[in-house]
Amino acid sequence: MPDTREEKRLLRTSFKKLRGEIPKSEKAILDRTICGTISSLACFRYARTLLLYSPIGSEIDVTPLASLALSKGKRVAYPVCDTESHEMVFRYVNDLSELVSGAYSILEPRDTAPEFQFEKDSLCIVPALSFDKKGYRLGYGKGYYDRFLKRFEGTALGAVYDSLLSEELPRGYLDVSVGIIITERRSIIIGDGK
Repeated sequence: MPDTREEKRLLRTSFKKLRGEIPKSEKAILDRTICGTISSLACFRYARTLLLYSPIGSEIDVTPLASLALSKGKRVAYPVCDTESHEMVFRYVNDLSELVSGAYSILEPRDTAPEFQFEKDSLCIVPALSFDKKGYRLGYGKGYYDRFLKRFEGTALGAVYDSLLSEELPRGYLDVSVGIIITERRSIIIGDGK
């Protein structure tokens, strides 16, 4: 039986390198295109709550979606990670200035911010190093999003650069897929993401 963990480790290194090699000027255009596509989707328009991530390194910058959602009266929430349990909760913010440096030096809401209560009419934008065409992701290996998505009842959407979209990724029995994948070139509808 192949060692999935070792295969994932090698893929992480490769995808991080590929993503990091995208020129900043090109990355900015790709990010704007991906955000524009996401904001045009019905699942964005009808979501009452948008769950986002604070980009680190060469991750897709989805920050413009927060400002757009807030201007449309939607609620916006960001994850707070517990580094011991590897559990993640989303907490609401009214303004991006409320985010502070947290676990892994990622911007997150304060512990006192109200906690997201798993509303069905919500959209979660999921980051990854790569997604495959079945909606499974290659993340950083801690399982935060897999644990969260198991309980999430809204729409889970994976954002990824088209050059980092895989035909099929190795996965374990705990991995959870997303229902939609958006790249700068295409939209892939998979299903409910469960």
